[in-house]
Amino acid sequence: MNKRDLIDAISGRLGDKKTATEAVNAILDTIQETVAKGDKVAITGFGVFEKSERAARTARNPATGAAINVPASFVPKFRAGADFKALVNGEKKK
Repeated sequence: MNKRDLIDAISGRLGDKKTATEAVNAILDTIQETVAKGDKVAITGFGVFEKSERAARTARNPATGAAINVPASFVPKFRAGADFKALVNGEKKK
C-alpha cells in the first residue's frame, strides 16, 4: 500500500478524498517534524517513532575494496507496539 492507496482507504471512512488527503498529510508532517526535532511520537498500540544516532564508521567500497569513512548521522527509527505485533502475528483480531 502506498500513500495514494492509504488516502483512498481512509476516504471511504471520512467521506471524501480531500479530507482524507489533508488528514494523512497532517499526520505524516507532524510525525516527521516532531522526530526531526529529537522528540519521539508514541501512538499507544501502534508504535513509537524516534530519532536515532548512527555512529561514524569505516565501510568498504564493494567494487574497489577501498575503505570509506562514513560520518555520524541521524536516522528515523520505528518500534512496533505490542498490539501491532500481535495483529501481524495473527494472535489478535482487529
